[in-house]
Amino acid sequence: MAKKIGLYFGTFNPIHIGHLIIANHLVEFSDLDEVWFVVTPHNPHKKKKTLLEDHHRLAMVRIALENYPKLHASNVEFDLPQPNYTVNTLAYLEEKYPKNNFGLIMGEDNLKSFHKWKNFDVILDRHSIYVYPRISEGTVETKFDNHEKIKTVNAPIIELSSTFIRKGIKSGKNIKPMLSAEVWQYLDEMNFYK
Repeated sequence: MAKKIGLYFGTFNPIHIGHLIIANHLVEFSDLDEVWFVVTPHNPHKKKKTLLEDHHRLAMVRIALENYPKLHASNVEFDLPQPNYTVNTLAYLEEKYPKNNFGLIMGEDNLKSFHKWKNFDVILDRHSIYVYPRISEGTVETKFDNHEKIKTVNAPIIELSSTFIRKGIKSGKNIKPMLSAEVWQYLDEMNFYK
């Protein structure tokens, strides 16, 4: 039986409760059967000293999702040629899992620039896009209004970012409630972001 799988792309540096709330909401209150957290690999051509190594970010995602049977960690992009584009990842997944239907999960802030993505029209032709609300400036491209492949999901608005968490850790703030207990323990033991 074909499964509907939502792909939630991100660096997850680190994964936080906002990510979990949105993914869990989508899998429980939309037609998605599962959500896969696709951990974006470090771009070797970009120096980002705040970005943890790929395997650490993947480990944290796996730890965070242990108690959520409908949520899964994916390192599918780690082995794809870099720089990689979402359209390539989707083509690879379609070939590898032909029985599954893959959709994209994105915040409405990302939908605003979606028309600039490589082969966005191909993505939209072949895949649904699940859009969750964000507090943001400006308006979404009107060409996407009432588009049959774009599904707006009334998920909770979470204004929590990995950047905020990293800055909080660096300045010695208690950010423990923003992460799952297991992810916090992993970060703390590894002395990450300090």
